[in-house]
Amino acid sequence: MATNNYSKITPEITRLAQICQNNVINPELYTTYDVKRGLRDINGKGVLTGLTRISEVNATKMVDGKSVPAPGELFYRGINVKDLINGQGEDMHCGFEETTYLLLFGKLPTKEELTSFRELLADSRSKTPKNFFRDVIMQKPSSDLMNNIQRGVLNLYAYDTQASDISIPNVLRQSLELISLFPSLAVHSYNAMRYYLDRDSLVVHRPRPDLSTAENFLYMLRPDNKFTPLEAKILDVSLMLHAEHGGGNNSTFTTHVVTSSGTDTYAAVVAALSSLKGPKHGGANIMVVKMFKELEKNISDWEDEEEISAYLGKLLHKEAFDRTGVIYGMGHAIYSVSDPRAQIFKGYVKDLSAEKGRTKEFEFYERVEKLSAELIAAERRIYKGVSANIDFYSGFVYSMLGIPLELYTPLFAIARISGWSAHRIEELNGKGKIIRPAYKSVQPRMEYHSIDERE
Repeated sequence: MATNNYSKITPEITRLAQICQNNVINPELYTTYDVKRGLRDINGKGVLTGLTRISEVNATKMVDGKSVPAPGELFYRGINVKDLINGQGEDMHCGFEETTYLLLFGKLPTKEELTSFRELLADSRSKTPKNFFRDVIMQKPSSDLMNNIQRGVLNLYAYDTQASDISIPNVLRQSLELISLFPSLAVHSYNAMRYYLDRDSLVVHRPRPDLSTAENFLYMLRPDNKFTPLEAKILDVSLMLHAEHGGGNNSTFTTHVVTSSGTDTYAAVVAALSSLKGPKHGGANIMVVKMFKELEKNISDWEDEEEISAYLGKLLHKEAFDRTGVIYGMGHAIYSVSDPRAQIFKGYVKDLSAEKGRTKEFEFYERVEKLSAELIAAERRIYKGVSANIDFYSGFVYSMLGIPLELYTPLFAIARISGWSAHRIEELNGKGKIIRPAYKSVQPRMEYHSIDERE
């Protein structure tokens, strides 16, 4: 790829960067001033910054008047996600649409309402501005698909004659259009990247109005448009599980913060996308897949627990893989005993691995999950325990579906745009103050000296 002056770090930039790096805050001051770093207390509990009716993440229970770790639960509008997913028929692949309706409107749709809602989303898919994909998505595609999607969303502002109108009817209209458009934005961005940067063939399929979000994603991504019912089902379940996760996750909190300023929908969504793009938020499943490739390469017997444990120990001791001391996919900021999303997902993963002839690989994942939890508990003092999170299995699922790594985080965005939209509307409905947390200055006072007096 061609380089330009903006891509070079000059010696002067390096020198100035060192000055920046010297301006650090003594970590002890966070204790002195009782600052909740990451908006979490010393026990890892989140600092309460708002109220929501959209979802609830629960990982504790009361025993003898004390809060203790418990199996995790996730509720959408008061409904247990486990019940929401189990309520879907085996032949239904539109659970994500039902979930989106629930998140946005606070109630489950009737059969007629769900049919009407699906038709509304299908109609929104067909309202993409003329030549938008040619003039925006296909022009100078980025090697990072999240960047391409962000630019696409920002450009939609220019096509919207009511872009800055933040009345609820208009924001709902914009939200539904974005929810409908995200799968196409992601897939076509990938196609553009492969065509221009990888010199691959360009195959573009328009979404079909009769297909669900999950089905359309697979239909548009695959050159032959084909997918099995189980493939569509498990991707639909994945979208349902990723659609929302409480107001405190980084991207959703970003949505609340930016929305509270009164900005437009496109700016708010791009801010949320910027948060999700960060590897600490949206890229964990990519690291799990990369980690497992390393494990599979270095462990000769996938059934030998001693060999597996020995290599996992190397990961924990920063002696293998990326040497960060992290076993990716294990642990969560809130869940301890179990992540309900991982528990729900695991059964579907097992079925798909059987269909794809990758049962041994699934069993290997199970062993790594069990042994990792035991090792981490034995070697590290973790007050709330550790278990596999949804990222542990989602990357494996996407690999079985033939979805390239570049689309893993965009898939997260395709699901989470529903939650972001619901939270944006909730923030606007609340008509609250602009969110502005306090920061304590610990910079000592300094005297000004004229330039001739400075060394």
